[in-house]
Amino acid sequence: MDKLIEYKALTKDIADMLQMCVTARLNTLISGGTGAGKTTLLNALSAYIPESERIVTIEDSAELQLQQPHVVRLETRPSNIEGKGEVTQRDLVKNALRMRPDRIVIGEVRGGEAIDMLQAMNTGHDGSLTTIHANTPRDSLSRLETMIQMTGMSLSERAMRQQIASALDVVLQVARLSDGTRRVTSISEITGMEGDTITMQEVFHFERTGISPQGEVLGRFRPTGIRPRFAERLKAAGMQLPRVFFEEM
Repeated sequence: MDKLIEYKALTKDIADMLQMCVTARLNTLISGGTGAGKTTLLNALSAYIPESERIVTIEDSAELQLQQPHVVRLETRPSNIEGKGEVTQRDLVKNALRMRPDRIVIGEVRGGEAIDMLQAMNTGHDGSLTTIHANTPRDSLSRLETMIQMTGMSLSERAMRQQIASALDVVLQVARLSDGTRRVTSISEITGMEGDTITMQEVFHFERTGISPQGEVLGRFRPTGIRPRFAERLKAAGMQLPRVFFEEM
């Protein structure tokens, strides 16, 4: 995380807030395009998980580097030449629940395992982390809906959205900018449902102000001035968000 702050991917204030979110066991989705730095941020956030917790990681290819002593690593396996022996992410998510995890960390959610992951988040595996390919926080929720439909389950749109809204707490959007730098461009909180729509509010965003003569993207991180609802959960966990987070600048 110190390296990310040094590279201006985010500020110290934002890093402190994310540390509080991980410690207070908020379910976090990291969204971004290819090469935007999703796995790097996931690795950095995982360092904040207490060493006393049992973590199960699920990946296609081993990219996560968790430093905790109590980690169970699960990896998918393609089928053999006879078309047998395949182990999918969905199989792994289902089996992970039998391993008494405190948290489940999924390298990237990209198919039917989305529904199993959401159900796990809804049934007491708080503090789980995962990444998804999407260009905006709202797009990431639409992609989750598409993935649930890929399972062939006949859930209504409202039921799907209720699963998503009750499972996820925070969506972090990361992007690779035109000058090649990577930034956390938005931090949004999922607040619930209004009718058939998932409601979200942005807590932080990266405001671009222009491009320097050297081609660097200029900008600053700004709080939106909205007090996130998860501030109460942080308070219950003994942490207080500084007031600077909610003063619009």
